[in-house]
Amino acid sequence: MTSSADAPVTAPPTSGRFPGWWVVTGCFIVLTTTSGLGFYGLAVYLNAFSKEQGWPLSTISLATTVFFIVGGAVGVWIGSIIARVDVRSVIVGGGLIGGASLAVLGQVDEQWELFAVYAVFAVGFAAAGLVPMTTVVTRWFHARRSVALSIASTGLSVGGILITPVAKGLLDSRGLSAGTPWLGVLFVIGVVPVTLLLVKPDPEPLGWAPDGVRRAAGESAPPLTGTPFAEAVRSRFFIAVTIGYIFALGSQVGGIQQLVKLVEDRTTPETAQFAITVLAATSVVARLIGGRVVQLVPMVRFCVTLAVLQSVALGLLGFAEARWLIFVAIIIFGATVGNILMLQPLLIAERFGVRDYPRIFGRSQFVAVVGTAGGPLLIGWLFDVAGSYRIPYLAAAGCALVGALILTQGGPATVPADEH
Repeated sequence: MTSSADAPVTAPPTSGRFPGWWVVTGCFIVLTTTSGLGFYGLAVYLNAFSKEQGWPLSTISLATTVFFIVGGAVGVWIGSIIARVDVRSVIVGGGLIGGASLAVLGQVDEQWELFAVYAVFAVGFAAAGLVPMTTVVTRWFHARRSVALSIASTGLSVGGILITPVAKGLLDSRGLSAGTPWLGVLFVIGVVPVTLLLVKPDPEPLGWAPDGVRRAAGESAPPLTGTPFAEAVRSRFFIAVTIGYIFALGSQVGGIQQLVKLVEDRTTPETAQFAITVLAATSVVARLIGGRVVQLVPMVRFCVTLAVLQSVALGLLGFAEARWLIFVAIIIFGATVGNILMLQPLLIAERFGVRDYPRIFGRSQFVAVVGTAGGPLLIGWLFDVAGSYRIPYLAAAGCALVGALILTQGGPATVPADEH
């Protein structure tokens, strides 16, 4: 199936009901799966390898770094090809690759094997991840983009609530070798059939315009609007958002990847499992609220505020010993996790439009991978050096503040009138 750029004449609507919300539902389910077994799942695998293999945290964290670097690089490539091919073929391929790599993860006995499997897993994760999912949603929704993206990206958090605890319980009871093949099967089931049934690449060939507006049969679709890629990536806004997200996401991902071990070290394994559930549940509620708040307040200001709150939460996690205080920090942290990740594609789409969105967002994600890859590595290394999580989480808190400051330098997300 071609993109709307290649099919300017639309067909009559295939049904009387706008399928855009079913597309959002499909994206939600796919992101639930990939996040629960990928983004949040990495914290579970880190803890499992630490206990079963006795490897240093810095080594396992470096494998996580490789995962995010490879995923970021693949995201750039994906962003360049999904404008030319049916995005569903990319997502389905990602589901199969991710499932296969998860299935063999438990057979890893050597550290180099962990790096290799994580690199392959990252390819599948990226191919079924945020770049293709947010691209599909931005094609189907313009006026209601923030609401649609907030719903679809809520899957990122729901995965942590529904799937990650199952993964942890399975690995705790059966071990890596017996447990990961089942996780691989779950990854494939949650991505491949859902994509084929619910995800549609573009509204125009189906006779619809974005946001549910009908196209008359034979009506030409308007050209995609937005800033050209070359101009966008040189803009002050792109540079500020991208560099700011290096620090904001670096502190966030680093904090998440070590959270299971931090809570388990200070409490019990059951409490650690519950902590991930609380983090993800809070992020669900916060993201759904944030999708509406962002329509009422300046988007960049909202993002800066969240980065500051994230700094507070991470600093508190570094020192909290009492269970109630740990969970207060987790709730604050979850509120920021729920929105900061959602705001990156929203900021890019709001400022630069949909014309070259996949390439622009893919480039921004790739540069920001310095943070998402470096955050877990930094915290893991500082833990090995310091012997506790106080200094690592204080460092993460400082990174979040730096990110907030940089984000203030890009200007507003709304395109100034003289740039239209």
